[in-house]
Amino acid sequence: MSLHPSSPEAVVQRQLDAYNARDIEAWLATYAEDAQQFEHPAQLVASGHAEMRARTGPRFTEPNLHARLIQRSVMGNVVIDHEEVTRTFPEGPGRIELVCIYQVHGGKIRTGSFVFGEKTLEPQR
Repeated sequence: MSLHPSSPEAVVQRQLDAYNARDIEAWLATYAEDAQQFEHPAQLVASGHAEMRARTGPRFTEPNLHARLIQRSVMGNVVIDHEEVTRTFPEGPGRIELVCIYQVHGGKIRTGSFVFGEKTLEPQR
């Protein structure tokens, strides 16, 4: 069964694919112009495309950046992803688990709220 392109699940999948492709323009295109991102439950970390680009753009240069979807739940216009993200943190390469809660309206992500797990750094050689 294929998803309608503007379905919440399809929009969030495009966002994940663009993130893994490190394509900031395609990634931002999945978000409404005035979308907001939060550290769950309510700490605003970015509002609108300019702030989202400034916050997320630099990580798109990390050579190991990759988000692996562990589980996805969809309820109406809410999509909840459990992911493991590999990236290069200031203290070195590693992984972090995230729960991402997206609200999608009109084919765009309006809000993203993120629950951050513990960072696990790769052993230094």
